[in-house]
Amino acid sequence: MNSKSRILAAMAHEPVDRVPVMCQLAIGHYLLHTDVKPAELWFTSEGFARALIELADRYRFDGLLINLPGTDPDWMRVVDRIETAADGGQTVWFVNGDHARCPADDNVHHIPRTPRRTPTIDEVDPERICYDDPHGLGGIKYPFYFGLEPYELDRNDYWPDYFFRTIDLALERVGDRLSVHSELFSPFTQLMELFGYQQALMYLLDEPDRVKAILQAYTQGAADLGVRQARRGVDAVLISSAFAGGGFISPRQYEQFVLPYEAELVAKIKAEGVFVYTHTCGDIGDRLEQMADTGIDGIDTLDPPPLGSVDLADAKQRIGDRVFFKGNIDPVHTLLEGTPEQVYADALRRLEIGSPGGGYILSSACSVSPRVSPENLAMLVRASEDFGAPTT
Repeated sequence: MNSKSRILAAMAHEPVDRVPVMCQLAIGHYLLHTDVKPAELWFTSEGFARALIELADRYRFDGLLINLPGTDPDWMRVVDRIETAADGGQTVWFVNGDHARCPADDNVHHIPRTPRRTPTIDEVDPERICYDDPHGLGGIKYPFYFGLEPYELDRNDYWPDYFFRTIDLALERVGDRLSVHSELFSPFTQLMELFGYQQALMYLLDEPDRVKAILQAYTQGAADLGVRQARRGVDAVLISSAFAGGGFISPRQYEQFVLPYEAELVAKIKAEGVFVYTHTCGDIGDRLEQMADTGIDGIDTLDPPPLGSVDLADAKQRIGDRVFFKGNIDPVHTLLEGTPEQVYADALRRLEIGSPGGGYILSSACSVSPRVSPENLAMLVRASEDFGAPTT
């Protein structure tokens, strides 16, 4: 089997020659471990695609996740200058007075020339929202628009073609060698970004009907994006639903504000014939069945204690026949702070628990942090190869 077929088989609960390995890397990890400069990574599809493929090949991953949108190839027309600091970080100054700080090891921070005010729920019209992406040029704003200049929403002509450029470049360069996955933000994640985390959670209690109208609008936009990503040729679409765990909402709130909208989103994307799985961080051990009820094919992260609450053996027993699993290696105490030998031993343990019956992808629980050593990451494929084919 090659890497692509290995991932596809694992997601379908079919036999594999060895358990596939695929981790999501923090943006800072790409910056620290490739020669792609911060502004190039954030603002060019070529830079991000190069970093994705270079590290997937270096760590011998079986797949890669495109978790930043494609970018405008003519983006320099809105740039006044780019300054580079001694540590390699960069600041991009735009002709409209905005600037973007691009650290050498972290996410970009867009600072508008005039501070933006977060809207209140009374000010948000669901008819004026579709899909918000905080990683787009200019950051998050309401009503959302791509680039630096606002325009009126047209759902029939919303996505600039360049939004899919990184997908196109990655597929062109890896062909059928690696499995290529895309990412979109869940309706609930977009709600949290729109109002800020604390205020959004208060609106769940104070304004549930208005919240639901906003979530429905975001569901339509996210579904449209997922369908377009699927038609572009990805093998799977990852729904980033980071804030749907126990650290933010209860199972009862999950049932009300997450499950119906993600279920609709999942159904529309799966109709295109691709796999769909969900990334939810932290404490999800009390809602695994609810997550499976959305119709997803798989669950990503599965943070173990103390970061989260998922015991892999328990998860396999409860819903392992319904979804595939990806993750469960502690990204802090094991991958970041452990020795290569400790990482190897931990990976073998996850393989022993997760691989029987198929449906497992070996991975860090959440993202691989910027300063995880390459030596530690190399242990994952080594463990998979030494472990061999899983039992049925």
